[in-house]
Amino acid sequence: MDQGSWRTAAAATGPGDRAAAEEGVRLAYRRAGLAEPERVVWARSPLEAVRMLMTATQPDGSPLGALGAGVRNAVWSAPWAAERERLHAQLGPERWSGHWRATGAGLWESTRMLVDRVRAGIVEELGADRKEEARVRLLLLDAALGQHDAAWLCAFEPGDDSPLAGLAAVARDAGWWWPYEKTVVLSERPLTLHRDEAGRLDRGDGPALGYADGFELYAWRGMPVPKDFLDDLTALTPERIRDEENAELRRVMLEFYGYDRYLEESGAVPVHRDETGVLWRVQLVGDEDVVMVEVVNSTPEPDGSSRTYWLRVPPTTRTAREGVAWTFGVEAEVYEPLRQT
Repeated sequence: MDQGSWRTAAAATGPGDRAAAEEGVRLAYRRAGLAEPERVVWARSPLEAVRMLMTATQPDGSPLGALGAGVRNAVWSAPWAAERERLHAQLGPERWSGHWRATGAGLWESTRMLVDRVRAGIVEELGADRKEEARVRLLLLDAALGQHDAAWLCAFEPGDDSPLAGLAAVARDAGWWWPYEKTVVLSERPLTLHRDEAGRLDRGDGPALGYADGFELYAWRGMPVPKDFLDDLTALTPERIRDEENAELRRVMLEFYGYDRYLEESGAVPVHRDETGVLWRVQLVGDEDVVMVEVVNSTPEPDGSSRTYWLRVPPTTRTAREGVAWTFGVEAEVYEPLRQT
């Protein structure tokens, strides 16, 4: 698979080829020198998989069966470490570093954010107390990441003869999985995945990540939000935004509502004005001030009008010139625009 194919695998949604994933599991065991597992059991999400392992029960109420000892190290960690050491020795430290930057580094950065959110969602759902939370976290350490392993597999391009061939086969068609001596628990990929251009979970009208069993994560530009929170965004008012006690949720509200609109409708007053624009400030309880510079594009639109722009600047900004200069990355004293755009 090329880099684009691995990126597609990492973000794939919907059912994969179960038979191919199960064969990948058996191949991974054989390549690790282990006997194939006696059974492969499917879960509809990583959350359901962890719940099954905690209760030793399948969703239909039937026993999960004997697991045996965990073999993640033999099946996953050891072959990955060996291949990394082999390629590192072949390329040398400098070329290996460049190779990783060109292949897995960027994909892993965005994938890691998703992996961390899934883990946090599972802990929040199943960690009823400190003892249960610790148990959940230990089970999550036993997991291989399936499709999310694509982020590092793309650096190795494992062929049919590679020690990583089985792991690659699972990554192409399944989600997270738990390898034990006698039983493997494989989870399906999500049904829906919505991310912004930075790779963060992001959706304003539903779950940003959703699985077939109902496990869902809601987020706005990477910020975790409650399910009901998104329903309220369409009815926001400046008063509702001001009354929100959670500073992080208030910032989500402001982004959705629009900082410029909030300033216009909240009774904000200008605190400074000069030839570069107008500086506005709104104080928020328990959070940093919202400070923006209002500037007018000196280049007229085709219809002859002049467009107004609102630029958010640091709360320490004291003058309009200082704010506009900050957006260009220079000090106010050296900012001398020939044309404001």
